[in-house]
Amino acid sequence: MLVKLGPLDAGRITDLRPYFDSVPDPRARRGRWYSLTAILLVCACAVVSGARSIDELSEWGQRASDALLTVIGIRRHLLRWRHAPSPATIGRVLGAVDGDALDRAVGAYLADRHRTTTGPGPAPSASASRRPRVIAVDGKALKGSARLSATRRHLLSAVTHDPVVTLAQVEVGTKTNETSHFRPLLAPLDLTGTVVTFDALHSVKANISWLVETKKAHYIAVIKANQPVAHRQIAGLPWRDIAVQHTASVTGHGRRESRSVKTCGIADGLGGIACPHARLAIRAHRRRKPTGQRESSESVYAVTSMDAHQTSPADLATAIRGHWGIENSSHHIRDVTFAEDTSTVHTGTAPRAMATLRNLAIGALKTLGAHNIAKTTRAIRDEPRRALPILGITNDPDTYGT
Repeated sequence: MLVKLGPLDAGRITDLRPYFDSVPDPRARRGRWYSLTAILLVCACAVVSGARSIDELSEWGQRASDALLTVIGIRRHLLRWRHAPSPATIGRVLGAVDGDALDRAVGAYLADRHRTTTGPGPAPSASASRRPRVIAVDGKALKGSARLSATRRHLLSAVTHDPVVTLAQVEVGTKTNETSHFRPLLAPLDLTGTVVTFDALHSVKANISWLVETKKAHYIAVIKANQPVAHRQIAGLPWRDIAVQHTASVTGHGRRESRSVKTCGIADGLGGIACPHARLAIRAHRRRKPTGQRESSESVYAVTSMDAHQTSPADLATAIRGHWGIENSSHHIRDVTFAEDTSTVHTGTAPRAMATLRNLAIGALKTLGAHNIAKTTRAIRDEPRRALPILGITNDPDTYGT
């Protein structure tokens, strides 16, 4: 699995340590032994190795050699021993760390990694070279963080489609608050020429206008019954008279699926659609046939600010499916590989910090070409030294200081 990641040289992978240095330390100066960057690096390396809990974060440090702890920045005692931080120390730090600052640091790091991965280079085809970056806005609940006195934490993230990298994340309290956090989430990102996909919850006129007019981005918005006027207008278009413009079929996971896409231009002179800057209406139809069960079908309507000459039905189908695929490419990995839904961490900002570290691990491995995160983390787990090059850290203690 590690051979598939390619050479992990320092010139190819951005060093994580300067980004963690930007996170303010929430602790009082008196009594500190470990630097905040050192503690966060232990956590990051442990999660890349598949750690699921605070205890497992500490266990990675206990397995690490003295040389690795030196590289990470663990201070040496006067009696010449180095000890990794205990579970209690890690828990206190993660519960008190500034969640916004940690998300900004990890988001900036992953954005640089993503930019390096998708930067200038030979494109596989002319159409691929013209394809813009696509970012999905999607929320996720941390189910295990709920307590009798507090509801579960809910996070809203901006995630690139391919490879899957979390560029920004905010805590929104509950799912119903996602809409009000749409702009603060995307405001720090450079979205010029980017296509942003989101579901019906975020298909709000004010947010869409801000996205196009202020951020100079395009969008693909799913339209459902919560936007009754726009939904009625799009559903009422003469779809029966429009030929299917793209089809795709897949078989796997015990089912067969076929998908088709139709598009229809929206004429402003005829009143348009009750959605700002809409240029194309989209109908995505899906048929699903699980083995031994009856076939089901579903039609989903969407609109986009792109004209027919700026995109194609195939690209629209890929973007729509890519948005739904975030569930498998990110959320499913966090829940299954890293057991996020069963995590009982709930104190302070610790649930959000753990989610941020999982985003970091997934993004770092995805940008290196890892397709099976579970197998890759297992390959790293047995040898603590393997985690450092994944995060751009060499094993030379003199390259950054201790």
